[in-house]
Amino acid sequence: MPSLTDVMTADADLARAPGIRRMAAKGVAPADAFADWLCRMGDNCLILGHRVSEWCGHSPVLEEDIALANTALDLIGQTQLWLGLAGEVEGKGRTADDLAYLRDAAQFRNVLLVERPNGDFGQTLMRQFLFDAWAMEMLRALQASSDARVAEIAAKAAKEVAYHLERSADLVIRLGDGTEESRARMQKALNQLWPYTGELFQGDAVDQAMAEAGIAPAPESLKAAWDRTVAEVMAEATLVLPEG
Repeated sequence: MPSLTDVMTADADLARAPGIRRMAAKGVAPADAFADWLCRMGDNCLILGHRVSEWCGHSPVLEEDIALANTALDLIGQTQLWLGLAGEVEGKGRTADDLAYLRDAAQFRNVLLVERPNGDFGQTLMRQFLFDAWAMEMLRALQASSDARVAEIAAKAAKEVAYHLERSADLVIRLGDGTEESRARMQKALNQLWPYTGELFQGDAVDQAMAEAGIAPAPESLKAAWDRTVAEVMAEATLVLPEG
């Protein structure tokens, strides 16, 4: 069984996705591609949930300790839904727990952003905001999915992520437009995490199959809305977006 450290350092190269079988019928995604995509959604939540949970008992104030613990619980709950459906679609008898804890590290499909170390409180919040802004756009689109199960999970998760985004954006603004030290820390966090955001919008054969089947949006289609959200929050936080 892989350790949590192994999971956190799993290679997130998009090229590791399995081969895609041709669609058996128009508008129907092959099971292997569908299961892989569901694991990506679940793994993002799983790894970030575990990262955030590391703050439990160590947050700067009690209120934030509770808030971060609740965020972690929400993410793990979403993990169970996505990986549970992945196991069902895969058809190999694996449960959400099996997929979460009995895969080798290289089999995880999460983006590198969610693996990044917590660092200080500012870095944790910046990572959360950048992910929340993406997750909100993804979940909005998924509520119109051609697969009713995906749409149902997205509708439930969107309610939680809307709160996560509101909270993380508010704190990024407060710290960015706060003291000289807090602003410097938030700018440093943004600069360090920014290179990892591009992967959120890079599609491959799996993403193409999902888009063609109407199950999920093409990753690149989410970028314009994400850019707007991030730009608005960073402007209010008096932070400078890195180039590129």
